[in-house]
Amino acid sequence: MNSTPLFQRYALYLLVFAAAGALTYIIVKLLQGFSMEYYERRAKSTGLSGHRNDIGYFIAPGVLLQIQLSLASLLLGGVVSILLFCHVFYWYAQLPAGLIAVAAGFALPWLYFARKVKKRAAEFDGSILDLAQGLANGMRAGQALPQALEVFARRSTGPMHEELAIVLKEYRLGLELTDALQRMYDRLPCEDLQLLIVSIRLTLQSGGSLADVLLRISQTIRSRIEFHQKLQALTAQGRFEALAMSLAPLFAFILLFMVNNELMLPMVTTLIGWCAIGVMLILEAVGYMAIRAIVSIKV
Repeated sequence: MNSTPLFQRYALYLLVFAAAGALTYIIVKLLQGFSMEYYERRAKSTGLSGHRNDIGYFIAPGVLLQIQLSLASLLLGGVVSILLFCHVFYWYAQLPAGLIAVAAGFALPWLYFARKVKKRAAEFDGSILDLAQGLANGMRAGQALPQALEVFARRSTGPMHEELAIVLKEYRLGLELTDALQRMYDRLPCEDLQLLIVSIRLTLQSGGSLADVLLRISQTIRSRIEFHQKLQALTAQGRFEALAMSLAPLFAFILLFMVNNELMLPMVTTLIGWCAIGVMLILEAVGYMAIRAIVSIKV
């Protein structure tokens, strides 16, 4: 007897989901088309090169926006569908859940590529000591600075190889070697690299044994790396505590929701419950940033 109304209700759900999905697809495709046209016009007008050392190095901004829009619409549709099938029809439950889904859809791709940029910068920073030692060994063997740099560039890999290839190309086109190295620092700022460049520039201007200077710079950079590693080891517990304390309320909520569903259900079905969740998220974010600021020691 009740099978027909139940079938009609779920058929209505499917029609609503199909209409919402089609509308979302049309809007996303329009926004993608506009974004691609905008970034193409911007690239032509500004003459942007393909070598970038931000998120644009790994993905074009227009493509990133497409991914963000697609993921945001997918998460929004999934969250709304889950809430409707769970019979949560209240606007004060669907609105914040939808906003969180959209924010996550825009944030997750950006965080992924930002992590890749950070990893590339860290890999480059870890090669500065090898660069200083390679230049010092090459010059002690009788090579000139450009020759030693070219020999090291052929043996290097990863971001260091890419950046040194640009430096040597600019040097062959007539730019001073120290200026080309400074441009490399502008692309990938690093204190150790700046120390190396300043030492090379001053030694070339004032005279002296550049090989001995590079050897002493290598020892200085090695000491700085050892100090940073010790500092990271000493502050590792604080960073773990910041993450654990921030995620503890989430795990507690999931555990209580699984143990006693009726007790925790008002948290996601009432306006007061969503307000409490919002306040909790703000306080957790503030606490996490405060602990990270305490354990992040800059030297």
